[in-house]
Amino acid sequence: MPAFPTSSADSAPDSYRHRGQRRALVTELSRKGIRDERVLGAIGQVPRHLFFDPAFESHAYHDKAFPIGEGQTISQPYTVAYQTELLQVQPGQRVLEVGTGSGYQGAVLLTLGAELYTIEYNRVLFERTRQRLGQLGYRGAHLFCGDGSVGLPALAPFDRILVTAAAPALPRPLLEQLRVGGVLVVPVGSEQVQRMVRVTRESAGSFAREDFEEFRFVPLLGAAGWAG
Repeated sequence: MPAFPTSSADSAPDSYRHRGQRRALVTELSRKGIRDERVLGAIGQVPRHLFFDPAFESHAYHDKAFPIGEGQTISQPYTVAYQTELLQVQPGQRVLEVGTGSGYQGAVLLTLGAELYTIEYNRVLFERTRQRLGQLGYRGAHLFCGDGSVGLPALAPFDRILVTAAAPALPRPLLEQLRVGGVLVVPVGSEQVQRMVRVTRESAGSFAREDFEEFRFVPLLGAAGWAG
């Protein structure tokens, strides 16, 4: 696990105040229906404020999405917890994350013990997040820049695939990269509103689909998403 600098000073990288804010956030997520104690524990460990520009740190532990530049956002903590709970990640599983973004969701997955492969479409975000994850001690992640909608076929199969942007339909390339017994979680719908979908690969040619709550994500760009 990464070791974060701590201090009692409010301005420290990860202070007592920040840890108290995370505890309050975990309580709020639990009230909103997140039940997986491992997921809540990971949310309680990852310092979300370190994935923000320091000028906006005061927003870090509010349960809301926030812009991170390049037309992208860091997802609402509830959304991160909800997707992660549906994914049912176990330690040591090979997880493909489509949409690295700020790196916060990836940090949660790493905290849960995932072997993380994460791909970001935007070069600016990719370079920024690669540097940030290294600085924070998350050195086990495999980061790629490219079209996440088509996955990483050369490195497949994966036990879990998590998509953090809205797809117009289930991305066929990602389904094909799931191991039998593997799980894909992806928001599917229009560019305005999507429904969270979980797909389990039951056999080489058989998939089971479950539909859950509605969300609003930025669009998934690429060949199996929306046009970039």
